[in-house]
Amino acid sequence: MRICVYPGSFDPITNGHLDIIERASGLFDKLIVGVLINTSKSPLFTAEERIHFIKKSCTHLDNIEVDSFEGLLIDFMKQKNATTIIKGLRAVSDFEYEFQMALMNRKLNPKIETIFMMTNSEYSYLSSSLVKEVARFGGCIKGLIPSVVEKEIFKKYNRR
Repeated sequence: MRICVYPGSFDPITNGHLDIIERASGLFDKLIVGVLINTSKSPLFTAEERIHFIKKSCTHLDNIEVDSFEGLLIDFMKQKNATTIIKGLRAVSDFEYEFQMALMNRKLNPKIETIFMMTNSEYSYLSSSLVKEVARFGGCIKGLIPSVVEKEIFKKYNRR
């Protein structure tokens, strides 16, 4: 069985993330969306909320698992019997950081492959940080994130 992990903070999941999930799910027997719990950051949504949003956004995909992890991605991959990491790239600027991470993961476990997938061009500017910034000031985020997240993000900022 070909098992792949798509790691990220997904705070919150965007339509760019969803684009990668949908396309990657067609390439593997199982795609695990790994929600990173980074103790050095203060996310807007809890890990449980982020997992819930991803699951609700992916009900149309039958080979998706969503789980959270702390620590090294390589350790999470071993726990899940995964052999491939999928990383979404929006622009060339994403590549340098992701390339370094891929090389480090390869050093930690030479059997792990990293595949880079370009997001759909309509989402090339999109990031969770940008969505949060627009929502914080009450701007329109329709079409940028799954609808299940839209109401919840405005609740966090006490906006309608």
